Amino acid sequence: MRSQCGLYVDAGYLLAGVATRLTGTSLRSGIKVDFEELIAKLTARAEEIARLPLLRVNWYDASHNALPGAEHQRIGSLPKVKVRLGRIGFQGEQKGVDLRIGLDMVAHARYGAVDMILLVSGDDDLTEAVEEAQMHGVQVVVLAIPDNNGHPHGVSPHLQRAADGIELATADDLTSVQAAVMIPPPSSVSMPRSSVQVTPKPAPPSTHLTSIVGPGRLEAPYIAYRTETGVKSHTQGENLFSSQEVSNAIDNVVSGVVKSLLSSTSEEQRADMIKAKPSVPREVDRALLLDLAERLNDYDLSDRTRFQLRQRFWDEFATAQVD
Repeated sequence: MRSQCGLYVDAGYLLAGVATRLTGTSLRSGIKVDFEELIAKLTARAEEIARLPLLRVNWYDASHNALPGAEHQRIGSLPKVKVRLGRIGFQGEQKGVDLRIGLDMVAHARYGAVDMILLVSGDDDLTEAVEEAQMHGVQVVVLAIPDNNGHPHGVSPHLQRAADGIELATADDLTSVQAAVMIPPPSSVSMPRSSVQVTPKPAPPSTHLTSIVGPGRLEAPYIAYRTETGVKSHTQGENLFSSQEVSNAIDNVVSGVVKSLLSSTSEEQRADMIKAKPSVPREVDRALLLDLAERLNDYDLSDRTRFQLRQRFWDEFATAQVD
């Protein structure tokens, strides 16, 4: 049998990492992606690292009821690409994505389908699957997204130690992803987007999550990434940091998410979001939580910290104006 490699892509990790690199936040709606070009470049990078031809790209993502949307169907129609979907839970969390990745890696290793696995993910929960695949004689290399300092973005220490190596996607590999900028229709007045003026005012706490969908509204949310990624802290955030440190981190995270939303959504979309207040759209909420968890290096944020984060988001977003 001819030696081959396999590329296993956690789409949530990939897109959150590139979004953070481009916009400073993991908000997935803040980027535009040419998936055909992106997958082609990642395929070439995988074959370059493995020095083997590619068997297949296995693309893992989450969707409502594990049913493919238009984006998943386009990706799945590409040559040598297999889309595998988990579900989006009631609270917006991904269900079954990392399990599918782990089961596929182990099965393909056991049956000799591939000789090297290139894993585009940073999830700590995949550590045991990596080790199991290695027991069947397959090398597993993590292909990570670089941050702006050239370091692997969001790869847990356990996964780094278990893998046979860490490689980085190159800047050229990621040129098919750009920051999303909302282009106003011809009938509207173009407004410069150079600054954001914010006048804080009290906002009621966020009590539950919802998504905003439908014509002229935000697209049905895709989850940027799981907040469970990485090694969980066993203590609460406010026990690790001073209240001022947590407050500063919240301000920085909220500022980045709000700026990304202002540049990638229309006035109508923003108005729809404010109407749904205090509910935070799922994608936005997940980006806020992930970005704060990574900034504090604490993946077990307390209820108090989450409350402060969501309240601060509404304080800023509901009064933000694009000049």
